[in-house]
Amino acid sequence: MKRALFPGSFDPITNGHFDIIKRGIKLFDEVVVAIGINADKKYMFSLEERKAFIEKSFENEPKVKVVTYTGLTIDFCDKIDAEFILRGLRNPADFEFEKAIAHTNRRLSKIETVFLLTAAKTSFISSSIVRDVIRNHGDYTVLVPESVRVNQ
Repeated sequence: MKRALFPGSFDPITNGHFDIIKRGIKLFDEVVVAIGINADKKYMFSLEERKAFIEKSFENEPKVKVVTYTGLTIDFCDKIDAEFILRGLRNPADFEFEKAIAHTNRRLSKIETVFLLTAAKTSFISSSIVRDVIRNHGDYTVLVPESVRVNQ
């Protein structure tokens, strides 16, 4: 089984994340969406809300699993027998940042990182932009899946 881990904080899941996951399930037998837990970070949405947003978005897709984890991503990959890390790239800055992480992960383990370019229509969306729009009472509904829209 080709299992890929798609890690992130997903605070909240965006249409860009959604697109990467949908495209990832065409490439892998299973995509494990892994919400990293960082006690030092302040989130807009609770862990339970973030998990529910993703589960609701993919409730009819058996190839998508949603989990939470702590620690190094490569250690979690080893724990769940994931051979691949799936990442989305929006821009050159993302590439440089993700490239360094991928090289580090490859040096510390045998994990391969697979990059997918985000769709042009979602390449400008980030969770931080969505949070800013929500905080300022803007129309965020075009930036996130329906599961997030119905909860605000």
